[in-house]
Amino acid sequence: MKGVIVGAGQVGLACAYAMMIQNVLDEMVLVDINQEKLLGEVMDLEQGMSFVHPTVIKAGTMAEATGADVVMITAGAAQKEGETRLDLVQKNVEIFKRLIPDIVAHCPQAILLVVSNPVDVLTYAAWRLSGLPKNRVFGSGTVLDTGRFRYLLARHLGIDARSLHAYIIGEHGDSEVPFWSQANVCGTPLYHDGMPTEERQTMDDIFQQTKHAAYEIIQRKGYTNYAVGLAVTRIVQSIIRDQNRVLTVSCIMDEILGVQDVCLSVPAVVGRSGISRRLHLTLSPGEEELLRQSAQTLREVIDCIRF
Repeated sequence: MKGVIVGAGQVGLACAYAMMIQNVLDEMVLVDINQEKLLGEVMDLEQGMSFVHPTVIKAGTMAEATGADVVMITAGAAQKEGETRLDLVQKNVEIFKRLIPDIVAHCPQAILLVVSNPVDVLTYAAWRLSGLPKNRVFGSGTVLDTGRFRYLLARHLGIDARSLHAYIIGEHGDSEVPFWSQANVCGTPLYHDGMPTEERQTMDDIFQQTKHAAYEIIQRKGYTNYAVGLAVTRIVQSIIRDQNRVLTVSCIMDEILGVQDVCLSVPAVVGRSGISRRLHLTLSPGEEELLRQSAQTLREVIDCIRF
């Protein structure tokens, strides 16, 4: 199975490293405008190959990517301190206008996985610019936010994060929504009307930590990379191995809660064909309103894009 990473910055390289050590792909092609640095990065990865299962890793252009099964797009302007993901929109759309036609020309059958921020808006842009079906263009969405959410909840509860079910839906960003009504451990709700006020406040604080995690990391080190590399690897595993995992990827929606033609994260089944179906959401009235507001926020940004 062949995968391509377009953009060999901190995020693209974290994705490449995570997929290499987890033996996700048979062949991996890294594409970047800085060819000299790219060659050095690939050499560094290759020289660790004797410690892991072998993967063919190449530095190249989209011409070497021909026939890829999945193309991961991490290229774009980096998010700066104090800058929201939505501030990045137009300058990254301009980059996509150059990238997407080249990707489709060389990899017309591939699944496009958008990782660049703001991921929901850029996923929508990638779909518009590519002309590919909706099931084959989606974004990493709130897969990482969901992972952060579960980690923080699990740490508070003193259990393994894999033993609880909790999701972040909506925008990958400031209007994201905690899906509290379905959060549970072994069927036991985590957040309910009868819980003590102090515990409710703790849960709300955990969501706020989840939402602001990226900003705090960027403030401290300038970028995020490791966790998103692992999140993308989980998505690609589900595609390549046809695992049909339920993941909160960013999907193109015809309509959600009255908002038309928008892209945001909801639980979806991800496998070899891309998104096979989206799961029906049983939301509380408050969650419905927050998700509608999140969708409307993204729709307003999409309306401002110059395609």
